[in-house]
Amino acid sequence: MAAQAVEGAAVTALRSVFHRVRQAAERSGRHADDVRVVAVSKTKPVSLIRHVYDAGHRCFGENYVQEFIEKAPQLPKDIEWHFIGHLQSNKAKSLLAAVPNLSMVQGVDNEKIANHLDRAVSSVGRKPLAVMVQVNTSGEISKSGIEPTSCVELVKHVKFSCPNLVFSGLMTIGMPDYTSTPENFRTLSRCRVEICKELGMPENQCELSMGMSGDFELAIEMGSTNVRIGSTIFGPREYPKKQQPQ
Repeated sequence: MAAQAVEGAAVTALRSVFHRVRQAAERSGRHADDVRVVAVSKTKPVSLIRHVYDAGHRCFGENYVQEFIEKAPQLPKDIEWHFIGHLQSNKAKSLLAAVPNLSMVQGVDNEKIANHLDRAVSSVGRKPLAVMVQVNTSGEISKSGIEPTSCVELVKHVKFSCPNLVFSGLMTIGMPDYTSTPENFRTLSRCRVEICKELGMPENQCELSMGMSGDFELAIEMGSTNVRIGSTIFGPREYPKKQQPQ
């Protein structure tokens, strides 16, 4: 497919996603403005991201540090970038240095990475960084994320021991076939209730990032405030042969 056709398809898909977000929000008695759409652009070229940007979208997400570092400086500075998933602690400083407009890290899953991010924010001299704690709600050994029973302690560590981080909420990544989706979402919601009760926080100050291309409407109906949508907007992933996650 010619590049122009791909770009046009992405913009059309973006508009369709926002329409579906609005409908899902209305079904659950919420406003579409309460839901952030993160357009996940991993493996996609800068030119395609720019086209979606030119259509008016400003919130994008990346999963791989090296790819992120290469792409972000080529794109407008008013993009609200999210890093999604597990971040290796030794890459925290390089990511923050290369992407000064990094808005949020959705994927703090242990105290070590929280501490590294906290020190990295201080060393690069930027404003405090919003973070979400990643919870492994599906129980898969291969998945990153803290156990639900330990999420309160990690949130306390972020809030009280990491002055350069701002705890913003919880995120989860369900099973690839979506079979565990409803229970994953219920588990994350229960974690929020527990955290807010323990810390005396209003629940609307603890966001929920759950839902991707295959289940974002259900996620919104179950309370998600962030949906991470990649292939539905940009088309199928295009992984180079032998590419290793970074």
